[in-house]
Order: sequence, then structure tokens, then C-alpha cells
Amino acid sequence: MRHRITAAALAALTTAGALTAAGQTAAQAAPAARTFHVDCAADPAGATGSAKHPWTSLAEANAHPYGPGDRLLFKRGSTCDGTLAPTGGGSARAPFTIADYGPGPARARLDGKGAHDVVLLANTQYVHLKALEITNADNPGSERNGVRLRLTDYGVARGFDLSGLYIHDVRGGDSKTLSGSSAIHIAVEGTARASWYDGLDIGNNRIEDVDREGIYFKSTFSKRDLVGDQQDPKAYPGEWTPSTRVRVHHNTLKSLAGDGMKLDTTSGARVDHNRVDGFQLRSPSANAGIWTFNTDDTTVEHNEVSGGGNTHDGMSFDADGASRNTVFQYNYSHDNKGGFLLICPYSGAKTIGTVARYNVSRNDGARLIQNCWGPILDTRIYNNTFHNKEQIPGYLVQDDAGSPETTQHELAVRNNVFVSEGTGGYAFKNPTAGLTFDHNVFHGIVMTRPNPGGSTADPKLLGDFRLGAGSPALAAGAVIEDNGGKDYFGNPLKPGAPNIGAYGGRGVR
Repeated sequence: MRHRITAAALAALTTAGALTAAGQTAAQAAPAARTFHVDCAADPAGATGSAKHPWTSLAEANAHPYGPGDRLLFKRGSTCDGTLAPTGGGSARAPFTIADYGPGPARARLDGKGAHDVVLLANTQYVHLKALEITNADNPGSERNGVRLRLTDYGVARGFDLSGLYIHDVRGGDSKTLSGSSAIHIAVEGTARASWYDGLDIGNNRIEDVDREGIYFKSTFSKRDLVGDQQDPKAYPGEWTPSTRVRVHHNTLKSLAGDGMKLDTTSGARVDHNRVDGFQLRSPSANAGIWTFNTDDTTVEHNEVSGGGNTHDGMSFDADGASRNTVFQYNYSHDNKGGFLLICPYSGAKTIGTVARYNVSRNDGARLIQNCWGPILDTRIYNNTFHNKEQIPGYLVQDDAGSPETTQHELAVRNNVFVSEGTGGYAFKNPTAGLTFDHNVFHGIVMTRPNPGGSTADPKLLGDFRLGAGSPALAAGAVIEDNGGKDYFGNPLKPGAPNIGAYGGRGVR
């Protein structure tokens, strides 16, 4: 029996055939992804970038343009000296990947030998940089970076992933500049075309022994009313154009001369699950563990910060000038000489909407909370637990000396546990009229300010920051709307009066 093909079916088959042919033509026209190999210990004769005949220098790798899906791979166990500055880039579906290849435990190593940058990714996008060892120790004290991302009048750059890197011994200078010195430096430059990053993931990296910055952001497109005269650099009055979809997570940073991490000119960034151990160690300038400047809607959570080396700032956390709606939550801060939290606008800037909640602090000093003299608006510090034994702060809350009486502060300290096992109490330095306390527990501390709803009784604080059975801090706090929904330990917060402090569960027996 013969089957008849209708006109409609014939048209459909014809269309399908045309689409198939078009797809084949497009596939033929699109360049195939390529893989290039670099082994700087190999014989340079006949180097083509293949696995059998790899390139043997960064100059060869830099001379080749890259496209979507390409891979540039460095041989494990080999070391390449100088600067890797590839051209080209990837696409959303096919990023350009820079990584390692080959067997063995030793990483592929890039050594800047004192160059300004070991890896420079300039005016590109959709690049994944992974698994390399990066160092830059020669000629110490000059400006330099481990990895620098740089946009200059580029517009939006998307799709960056920096992961699994081991960056160490980057011995730069002590200046906070647009161009260095950092382990990972994220820079937006130029004056003609607003530029920003959209989609930047910095995760699972190990950073050690760096002068001066760990992870650092800076942009020339940062001008807005909120920043006042802190616009920096002042020579570039580009309108505020924040980088978006930024996440900095699961990184370990140790032995830093200056700051651990600074977020600058971002919107909606998340900084989570990082470990900062030792910052502000070799710098006379002011530094902090994790801080924001000129940002909107930053969430800083589940981080551990310790080892702030001196009291020129030296706090774990800082919402600095023009920081708006910064939330510090579920963090562990300990053994920082400068303290726990700094809120610091000045020179016409404002800091608005800072929240510090459900964090724990142990042996932080010389002050737990410090305010600068600029306007600090809608600031809420609640349900944190502070325990001091070996280190006793000189100040519970410190307003900077010389704060003008006209400075506008709106800072509420509520539902917190403060426990001191040392001698003497905490003092207040220049307490402003806008600083209020209620429903806090101050145990072992001489409280000199009104604290309605609060207590000086022993909260039965356990070593892990939970509350023991029968604690007077259980269900004794003020109700706070939009409180994040869980405590420091991940327990859901129940309706009604909360516990005082960072623990929201039942008393532990």
C-alpha cells in the first residue's frame, strides 16, 4: 500500500530540511573550540601549543587571540615567569578557560617576578580562571597584583569565575589605589563610558602572605550624593554604576598587610563562608577584615574573621562611607585588636540602613562598636552575643573624638548579650544622643546608659554561645520585624518575644 504525502506534510519536511541545512552551515562557520598547552620547562623547539609541542613562555600564550570555548592550560609542576595577559574572550555558552593539565600533586605556577600583574584580564568577558598557583614576590614594595581584572571604558563585562587559585607572596606597596596592590584586584577605570561587571564569582581560593589587599574592588564610576566628598578618585566624576551579581565565597585569606576584603561600587553583592585569619598586620594605614564602601544591598554572612593586628580600625567588619543597606549576619568574629564593627561615614558621606544581627564575637577589643562622626542613619545592632575574657575592650561603643553635636546618628543596640569575665567595665566614649539601648544583657559590665527591658544577671552563656537552661535571656527580648528568620546556629526564629543574644533555641541542660 502506498502512502500519500499531503502538501502540509511536504512543506513541514521541506522546512525541517532547510533548518537542518542552516544548522549545519552555522556549525561549519563557527570556529571549533581549541585547547592550547603551556609547559615552560619543555623544549621550545617546534612549539605549537599542542600537548606534544606546548608553548614554553607566557609571551607565546599572550600572542594568540582566544575565543569562545577555548582552553589555555598550564602544565602541573612547571613554572612560567612574567605576566599572562591573554586577548579575546568567551561567550555565555562557551567561556574561555585558563586552568591546568597533567598529573602530579604540584600546581602549575605563574611567577610575576615583580611585574605589575601576574594575570591581567583586561576588557574581556566570560573568562574562567582556575586551579593555578600565583606568586609575585620579587622587588618588594612596588605596586603589583596577583590577579587583576580591568575594565577601561568597556561597558558591561559578564561571566567571570575565579576559583581554586592559590595566591601567595604578593609583596606590593602600602597604597590603596585604583591599580594595586592586591591578591585579587577588581578595577573599573576610564571616564568616557560607564563600565561594570555583571556576574563575578570569586570562590574557593587560598590567599596568603599578601601586601597589602586580599580581595579589592575599586571604580571610577562611583559618584553619587550619598558618597559626598569621599568620591575617589576625585578626578573621575563618573556617575555611580555598580557591579552586579557579585559573589565572594569560601575563600581563605591569611597574613595580609592591610584589608581582607573591600567591596566598592557594587549592588546586591554577597560575601559568604570566607575565612579571614590575620589582617592589618604590616600596614600603618586603617584597615578592616571585610568592609563595604559606596555599595547597596550587600550581605556579609557566615564568615569567620580573626587576627586584626592593631587598633587603627582593625575591626572584623565595617560599613563605610556611602554603604546603604549592608547586612552583617551569622558571622564569627574573634581576637581582633580593633574590635567587632565599625560604621564610618565622613567628609560628607552617609551610611544608611546597616544591620548587624545574629553574629558572635569573642575577645574582640579595644572597642566592640565604633562610630565615625558622619551621618549614621537607620542602624540596627541586635541579637548578637559578645563574650570577652582574655581581651577586655576599653570601650563598648566609641564615637570618634571630636564628633560634632550636630552629627545625626540613629543607632539602636537591642537584644544583645555582653559578657565580660575580666576586671572593670566597658566605658562609653562621646556617646551621642542618637545612640539607644534596650533589652540588652550586660553581665560583668558597668552600664552607664539607660537600658530598658535589659538585665545585668548572668545569662548562663555556654562556651559555644548558646544559653543554658534557666537563663534570664530566654524569651526576654524585644520583638523585631524582618529579623532574618533564623539565629546564628540556623534555628528558625519563633513568633513572640525572642531570646536575647545570637541563640534562638531552648535553654541547654
